[in-house]
Amino acid sequence: MKVLSLTEPYATLIKNQKKHIETRSWKTSYRGELYIHASATKIPKEWKDNDELMSLVDETKLNFGNIICKCNLVDCIYMSKEYVENMKKNNYQEYVCGVYEEGRYAWILADIVPLDEPIKAKGHLSIWDY
Repeated sequence: MKVLSLTEPYATLIKNQKKHIETRSWKTSYRGELYIHASATKIPKEWKDNDELMSLVDETKLNFGNIICKCNLVDCIYMSKEYVENMKKNNYQEYVCGVYEEGRYAWILADIVPLDEPIKAKGHLSIWDY
């Protein structure tokens, strides 16, 4: 299975269907089923201090070190200045849940399904095989 590791709380936000776009500095041509892994990395202080972001998730239910859901990666969109402005204006919750800057990429996730049981796994960079 193809897996993408994310630092919490972003993985749990996807699992809970509060985040449907993963923002990355790199593009991918991969499309298809993708599992989401919550890395064991601690939440950076600047994210923890972001009240808008942290209000979207229950910190006691984060999933460090586990594959927690599956989804379909259906598109990868280059972020133009207009795209970023549109997200900030028309989809603010999603905007709060990512790094929206011109020149980055928006990975569009669909059909998000939480796993019945998390799978303990060590994460990796990029899209990896479990």
